[in-house]
Amino acid sequence: MQKDIHEKNSNSFSGAGGYNNLTATLALAKASFRSIMRSPSAVVFTLAFPLIFILVFGFLGGGGTHIDVGVTPGSDVNNPVMGMLEKTGMIRLVKDKSKTEFAKLLEKGNVDAMIDVHRKVNSAAYSVNVVYTSASRDKGGILKSVLNNIFYDKTLKPNVAEIKESTITGREYKTIDFILPGQLGFSLLSTGVFGTAFVFLSLRQTLVIKRFFATPVRRSSIVIGEGIARIGFALIGALFIILIGHFFFGFTLVNGALTVVNMLVLATLGIIVFMGFGFIISGIAKSESMVPPISNIVTLPQFLLSGTFFSIEAFPGWLQPISRALPLTYLNDAMRKVAFEGLGLWDVKFQIMILLLWGIGIYAVAVKVFKWE
Repeated sequence: MQKDIHEKNSNSFSGAGGYNNLTATLALAKASFRSIMRSPSAVVFTLAFPLIFILVFGFLGGGGTHIDVGVTPGSDVNNPVMGMLEKTGMIRLVKDKSKTEFAKLLEKGNVDAMIDVHRKVNSAAYSVNVVYTSASRDKGGILKSVLNNIFYDKTLKPNVAEIKESTITGREYKTIDFILPGQLGFSLLSTGVFGTAFVFLSLRQTLVIKRFFATPVRRSSIVIGEGIARIGFALIGALFIILIGHFFFGFTLVNGALTVVNMLVLATLGIIVFMGFGFIISGIAKSESMVPPISNIVTLPQFLLSGTFFSIEAFPGWLQPISRALPLTYLNDAMRKVAFEGLGLWDVKFQIMILLLWGIGIYAVAVKVFKWE
């Protein structure tokens, strides 16, 4: 890296123009990128781990133990059918949504079916109308079996209810559509935190930064050059993960190339925010042996609680507010909405705003604790 800098320096002086810091920044970025590509740990955390999880979940396919059934507004909820559905343990009744909201959720597979129960006119029996979605065929089939068992159960008399069923067309929501954005977020988090923390601590301890100060290189050039290298490497990894998921496991990209571009923009924002954590850790760590435990304190809670493997809706109520406070939660959520629902960046402006607020807060702390020497 020093050789590259000196080569660039010799070409950066001109009679009137002086030293060219842009050239120095690009030289630093190039040297740092080469260093990252030669680092086994960087390749493992950025590509290998996420790819392994994607392969595992991609081959396992879809499935789940819970079926979300929307209750049509105005439906009679105090009836034997609803009571027995709730007793199954696998049926989660979703209420308090409008018909328009339910229609969108059903089309996208966010609810697996809709149920409407009304008492028949001049009768003690109930009419049960169930609408399934082709976006969730497997769970729809399970729900049909559950309903059939309920209607043939001796505890529910044959004349209590009759069932009517129909199906609407929706986009299939596969396991890979949930898993891949989470693994992409994990990759960005690991690259930003571990990579930045180790590199700047190492540069400080080996006095490389101190040597830079003997040259006309600005401090900002050092940070920006390293940032460009990290972002470039992270985006290459992100593109690789997206393409593998799409072509081998059918990861949904609603708007094709435009969706990929939007995901890469989100990835850029994510890696910039996560690098802030790395700057803080490199400032407070006394030695390289302290970097992994401190970094794990930052990354593990986000990896486990930010909806990487499971929806945060499945967590206990007291844990969900903690999950919703983590930046990776909003990056994962934005990625999924852009990829599967086809939303644009403006449509996920709330998630972007939260990430920006995290970035402002993190870099404010980083400025206070970061050390050059």
